Amino acid sequence: MTGLRWGILATGGIAGAFASDLRTAGLDLVAVGSRSQESADAFAGRFDIAHAHPSYEALVADPDIDIVYVSTPHPMHHENAKLALEAGKHVLVEKAFTLDRQEAEDLQRIAAQRGLLVMEAMWTRYLPHMVRIREIIAAGTLGEVRVVTADHTQKLPTDPAHRLNALELGGGALLDLGIYPISFIWDVLGAPTTITAAGRLIETGADAEVATIMTHEGGAISTSVSSSRAAGPNTASIVGTEARIDIDHVWYTPTTFRVVLPDGTVAEEYASDVAGRGMQYQALAAERLVRDGILEGDILPVAESVAIMGALDEIRAQIGVRYPKEATSNG
Repeated sequence: MTGLRWGILATGGIAGAFASDLRTAGLDLVAVGSRSQESADAFAGRFDIAHAHPSYEALVADPDIDIVYVSTPHPMHHENAKLALEAGKHVLVEKAFTLDRQEAEDLQRIAAQRGLLVMEAMWTRYLPHMVRIREIIAAGTLGEVRVVTADHTQKLPTDPAHRLNALELGGGALLDLGIYPISFIWDVLGAPTTITAAGRLIETGADAEVATIMTHEGGAISTSVSSSRAAGPNTASIVGTEARIDIDHVWYTPTTFRVVLPDGTVAEEYASDVAGRGMQYQALAAERLVRDGILEGDILPVAESVAIMGALDEIRAQIGVRYPKEATSNG
């Protein structure tokens, strides 16, 4: 198999960005599924997609696709990814991976039982500047990493019914925005040993701001701030005993960074040269894994996605965010 044949499940904005980047990279996008034929047809027309399906069930049953990209809102990720896995398709699931750890563990189990790849679409991890940053850290250039900090702060719609603010749709800054810095911190420092979180909730019960302080193996400390109501610098830093890396705005997209020595000397400058938004790199990684018969991601293993969802559960518990699904299942 020279490349996977992709199907996209749902037709929202992130699906369009992903489809565009698949086309930019010359990957094989052959099908889309929506909840209506009209929506599927319109999306297929935009991206020259051969098969337009009027349901998600029809999409995953399409024999001409090998892998499904799930781009629905968070509460639907588990159901939609499970549908694709049970149809024998590999799956790339938009971040956050699921609504909670329990759902994430279920997807991990189903994929393992069926010998399929399931991978979280945390596209930032696969970008060239992040690959280079991991190389710099591995080479020991920074010395011992002591502090990692990152923010993801945007001024987003305030309508209580909007997906970003509605608890029944997994709304809140944490799952939409906070997942980026927390996954980044995990990538650099590994799993936290302690988590302390603070947040501000809006009238819907969703979180508008979330801050975390986490400790990690060896005593390193990380901080993150996320907000859906105010736009901040959206920068990140990795601070070591011998040097630091400053990642510029917007740190989680293709951007620039510098390696800075303690005396202020810039030891390295990096500028990204990426076609499109950069979502194709995660697709290329998925194709490589399947081609090589590796069904556990290397840059972001599904076990790590499961663990990160557990951390998000703990953060939500500390700030008092509870989704309707949890209230129903737990009484």
